[in-house]
Amino acid sequence: MEALLNEWLWQEEYWLPPGISWQDIEMKEDEGRFPLPRDLIYTLPLAFTFIALRYVFERLIAVPLSKHLGVKDRIQIRAASLPKLETFYKQKNRQPSQIEVVSLGKQCGVSQRNIQTWFRHRRNQDRPSNTKKFCEASWRFVFYLISFTAGLGSLINTPWFWDHRECWRGYPKQPVAEAHYWYYILEMGFYLSLLLSVSVDVKRKDFKEQVIHHIATIFLIGFSYCANYVRVGTLVMLVHDSSDFLLESAKMLHYAGWTRTCDSLFVVFSLVFLVTRLVVFPGRVVHTTLVVSLEFFQPFFGYYFFNALLLVLQALHIFWAYLILRMVYKFVFLGKVERDERSDEESEVDDEEEEPEGEGDECSWEQRKGTINSKLASLANNCVLNNLTNQRNINSRLPKAR
Repeated sequence: MEALLNEWLWQEEYWLPPGISWQDIEMKEDEGRFPLPRDLIYTLPLAFTFIALRYVFERLIAVPLSKHLGVKDRIQIRAASLPKLETFYKQKNRQPSQIEVVSLGKQCGVSQRNIQTWFRHRRNQDRPSNTKKFCEASWRFVFYLISFTAGLGSLINTPWFWDHRECWRGYPKQPVAEAHYWYYILEMGFYLSLLLSVSVDVKRKDFKEQVIHHIATIFLIGFSYCANYVRVGTLVMLVHDSSDFLLESAKMLHYAGWTRTCDSLFVVFSLVFLVTRLVVFPGRVVHTTLVVSLEFFQPFFGYYFFNALLLVLQALHIFWAYLILRMVYKFVFLGKVERDERSDEESEVDDEEEEPEGEGDECSWEQRKGTINSKLASLANNCVLNNLTNQRNINSRLPKAR
């Protein structure tokens, strides 16, 4: 069975251009390292290593740093212990309809308003704290910054960094430098760790898009390594890392309450993201894989599969660019960034509005009281005016009566 699987999986027409066999690309030891599929086995234990490092980093570095920068968590009111409501909340729906609220009120002997308040408090109770979000953003910031710096340092002197035709010259018999080998292995291990921990991370508005992005990235890194698309693959990873660390740093400052610095950094991130993802990536990287590569070999399955994954990433880039442009619009016309439209919608994925915590009832009561007072004042003024008008009418009729 294993022999049949290997024979089917590693067919030359899947991985190599027409007319080239596995024997043609075998390299001697003195010619350098050639990417082998078995090298990717190390990415799985590396992913668990990243998860362990993240656990240590968040508790020893990120949490103290959050306190030093002034990250504050909002006080949350815990929902009262009501087993029937808790069961409904976990098993059926976190936002009951009006009919369900009436039914639950009859079962528990509680008013409809108290039922709605309980569900609001319970949802707010599940929201991640600012400290948790800060720790997650700081871990990604550290990795993306180190990855971008190391990747740029390893690619700045390579010929294909400046001339993209060099990505395909001599393909597929191209040796892989030791630095680029580790660049690949570490990036794939990191994205595997993100995919494994996605269930415990903060669920944001673009949760589904993030999962698709992680899966496409893992397939892209793995396939490009096995097919020896390493040169163009390093460029893809560098383009993505160039803006990711700016986004995570802006999130950190947002959670710390550094509004002005966060807004300034957001503008820088927006410019870098729009240029790298909507100009550099499609105009240089995708163009060289779709068009320039055909000058060196005939298209094959790997060519179509690799470019399909790149186009999936580009579709996600357009989606995120739309959200970022919405934020830029709010920043320009409203004077501030009200919410991270790209990925900062917390665990209430289905909620469109931020729900107040604790003070919601008091705030609403204060608003109602102010409204009632204004209406009473208006009514009193109307009564005074009516009395004065009636008095004038009576006085005007007195001489005629005499």
